[in-house]
Amino acid sequence: MSNTINLQSVAAEANDLRVSALQSLSRSLIDLDEVIEQVLIATMARGHVLLEGVPGTAKTTLCRTLASALGLDFRRIQFTPDLLPSDVTGTKILDQSKSKFVLQTGPIFCQLLLADELNRAPARTQSALLEAMQESQVTIEGETLRLPDPFIVLATQNPVEQEGVYRLPEAQLDRFIFRVNVGYPDRDSEIELLELQEAPPVALQPLCSPEKILRIQNAVPQVFGKREMKEYVVDLIRETRNHRDVLLGASPRAGIYLLKAARARAILRGKEFFSHEDVQAIAHSVLEHRVIVRPEAELSGHSISEIVAEIIQSVPIRGAE
Repeated sequence: MSNTINLQSVAAEANDLRVSALQSLSRSLIDLDEVIEQVLIATMARGHVLLEGVPGTAKTTLCRTLASALGLDFRRIQFTPDLLPSDVTGTKILDQSKSKFVLQTGPIFCQLLLADELNRAPARTQSALLEAMQESQVTIEGETLRLPDPFIVLATQNPVEQEGVYRLPEAQLDRFIFRVNVGYPDRDSEIELLELQEAPPVALQPLCSPEKILRIQNAVPQVFGKREMKEYVVDLIRETRNHRDVLLGASPRAGIYLLKAARARAILRGKEFFSHEDVQAIAHSVLEHRVIVRPEAELSGHSISEIVAEIIQSVPIRGAE
């Protein structure tokens, strides 16, 4: 049996999924269309997403609703200062009836994991996610176990200015394909949100299945890109290392993620190729949490968003469609 992917068919299927997901989820997730789309892109690129924002902006609701819409097995871990790594991955416990230790897996064994308030836990517990996010496996007392496929981590993070939070280390941040800011809704959307609370809840029907997600994920590497587009991705990454206001630029992993996300964005729009438009559309979400700004630039009021915008503007586009 042939394993050839019909890219045109899968691209049409992916586009239909994006449109239907935005239409369905926007009924209960007000003013979050851009966030929903970025999470969909990350999912199809086999990436993980860090959702950042103040409490009460529907980050947890977004994750739970998206899992239902995609038909994925969902679990939530509330990260707290006393949470242990074994509370995430699992451990071996004594089965007295058999007089031996048996493996008890943790909540990480699911298809979509919500790591809620990730930065409230210390680094030791945060690091329990590193192997899972990078290699889709965990090691428990010397035994390595594969995680379900697909496996996606959506983590929420409170602003570092708040009490009781830890700053995520660069190695942890680099495992997230996107960092997405979930801000306050505008005035009209906030009024609509209040009215939504008075209406009866709407039952959300699954729009997808794990098999369909895997089919789209497997097609993403087949999305065509000219060599000039790959050169453009590399030039963007390298420019982050040369910018006058940047202390530490993006790693080669950022270039890999930028390429994957551009391909995923293209296929979710029904395209069989990606262009500089796809790269630019997700560049901020891929780069902003990987680039460290010089302290003097921060004191001068230069934000990371402005710096990434300058980098995108400064890198020439060659071989555009």
